[in-house]
Amino acid sequence: MYIVDITLKNTPASLSVQRNELDSAQATYQDVLNALQNGDRAVVELTCDRQPEKKIAVLVEQISAIQIAEKSGSGTSSGRAPGFFALTESDA
Repeated sequence: MYIVDITLKNTPASLSVQRNELDSAQATYQDVLNALQNGDRAVVELTCDRQPEKKIAVLVEQISAIQIAEKSGSGTSSGRAPGFFALTESDA
């Protein structure tokens, strides 16, 4: 399972959809990247393979970053918090 995360401008949380196959995750990534580079679309709509009823429509001009991560096991993706930024605990 692969997770495609999208971070929006001025928003601390990321949006994510899951893909069953790496090829599908890379195609989703490329679709969003092309929309960002070309500016040919105002909105990108994404669906989730794991939850087909989950749909996200995002204004392309509000996207600040996109990433693909492999989800391993039943925990969080790659053993880290979802999204681009991970908080670390302090020994204070």
